Amino acid sequence: MRGVRQIYPFERPPELDTDDRVRLPVVIVGAGPIGMAMGLDLDRQGISNVILDDDNKVSIGSRAILWSKRALEVLDRLGCSERMLETGVTWNLGKIFFGDSKEPVYGFNVLEIEDQQFPGFINLQQYFVEEYLKEEIDKRELTEIRWENELTSIDQTADGATVTVSTPQGDYKLDCDYVIAADGSRSPIRKMLGLDFSGETFQDHFLIADIRMKADFPTERWFWFDPPFNRGQSALLHKQPNDVWRLDFQLGWDIDREEELKPENVSRRIRAMMGEEFDFEFEWVSIYTFQCRQMDRFVHNRIIFAGDAAHLVSPFGARGANSGLQDVDNLGWKLALILNGKAPADLLKSYNYERVTAARENILNSTRATDFITPKSEISRVFRDVTLELARDFEFARHFVNSGRLSVACILDESNLNTADKDTFDSTLVPGSPAVDAPVTINGRESWFLKWIGNEFTAVYFAEDGENAPDSAAELEKDSIPVRTLVISGQSETGNGVLFDHKGLLRKRLDGQAGTCYLFRPDQHLVARWRAFDLQEIRNAVARATMQQTSGETA
Repeated sequence: MRGVRQIYPFERPPELDTDDRVRLPVVIVGAGPIGMAMGLDLDRQGISNVILDDDNKVSIGSRAILWSKRALEVLDRLGCSERMLETGVTWNLGKIFFGDSKEPVYGFNVLEIEDQQFPGFINLQQYFVEEYLKEEIDKRELTEIRWENELTSIDQTADGATVTVSTPQGDYKLDCDYVIAADGSRSPIRKMLGLDFSGETFQDHFLIADIRMKADFPTERWFWFDPPFNRGQSALLHKQPNDVWRLDFQLGWDIDREEELKPENVSRRIRAMMGEEFDFEFEWVSIYTFQCRQMDRFVHNRIIFAGDAAHLVSPFGARGANSGLQDVDNLGWKLALILNGKAPADLLKSYNYERVTAARENILNSTRATDFITPKSEISRVFRDVTLELARDFEFARHFVNSGRLSVACILDESNLNTADKDTFDSTLVPGSPAVDAPVTINGRESWFLKWIGNEFTAVYFAEDGENAPDSAAELEKDSIPVRTLVISGQSETGNGVLFDHKGLLRKRLDGQAGTCYLFRPDQHLVARWRAFDLQEIRNAVARATMQQTSGETA
């Protein structure tokens, strides 16, 4: 089994040596990938924060291994994507197998649009991601991780919260404006508040076996329905870095967990799947059941829930950690505006609405995948098997096959932060959608569109050849919530700082006719678009997107 990579030493908190308490803007509970990403995001927004964790190391075992294109785009802004790509296993292709056949029923490509900076997915063990996030935090001044600091109680008032923290050298208190609960699926904070999940717990068990072996299988996602080596059940194979392979075996509900976890029984399953000739060693083995559940609300006065603390899904579709990173992406800029006095506290209602909506979408997809993979009746099983047989020859049937609809970003098209279209566009990128990427050049250097938007409101202006930003664009940068204008040229590089859409893909994907203006939020979601650059329209859209023109719950 894989040992602990690194122990992070306990450092005595200054609060143990003084009665003076400094009020922090944010305390984050949980130093997993969501908590550390949250700290980095707030750091980039200029918000000081402390991350508390009761452990002294990153996670053991692979745990989350699939990181989606959208997650990589988020992590790119946090400074971690380059190392993840260098270490991770890139893949875009998946194959579905059924029954005794060694030939796939069909294959699919998870990267629907070509010419993107990031692949559809990479496979990378969670402990690598946590280590990269930790190393990035070490470079920052506004984020601090406190290992072996366990939150034991929490009290909140109308304008803040006080947490009590236990350490190996004593207890202390921290005062803060907000607490972010990123403390995992068993969230102690959720239990302290007497809150629960709603949803479904599935009566099935799956065996995870991460093994180290030499194999020349292609870098693809392979999923089996009713294979001969796991008859009546399902199985999954993924390649990870360093010759580690993730194998999942469906076991059913009535099992003896201790027996199934015995090395000789796990080995028997692996050899039945991979063949007797393969030599391997265990990296990590676990049995899990899973839930599709979520909190009804993620915001409870001064306590905000994110990641697994707020929502749980089945592993099919890689919607757990990827969705949690989108929580971070959604929350960071809103909390920064509130703490800086530039937006009302009601803006958190939009986090609650948008991410609860996304969680419901993820749970719906996960539940449907689980029902297809593990049919609960004979009729359901017959339907599934017939669908798989038809999928061999007919494209239409493949849309009904569900081995886990893989994670994509939620389109927030019903959010009240959006400004409705007044003009007509021939583009699938509607208000509420995350931005689509495309290759560009700037000052003669190759780059990507998404590297130039995010972290602030950005107006993207499609210019006539030889044209620069409208004169009024400079006024937007002086506003209390500044808006940066990014000029896109389709013909040539017209000036310093202008992005040249040299393949024409950005204009095509956004229907970027000359004069068109798109307004993106700091999390790269589109909030408004027009056929002409209009100073007042942009200001109105920013005011709406920061809830300075609306009140009440976003719906």
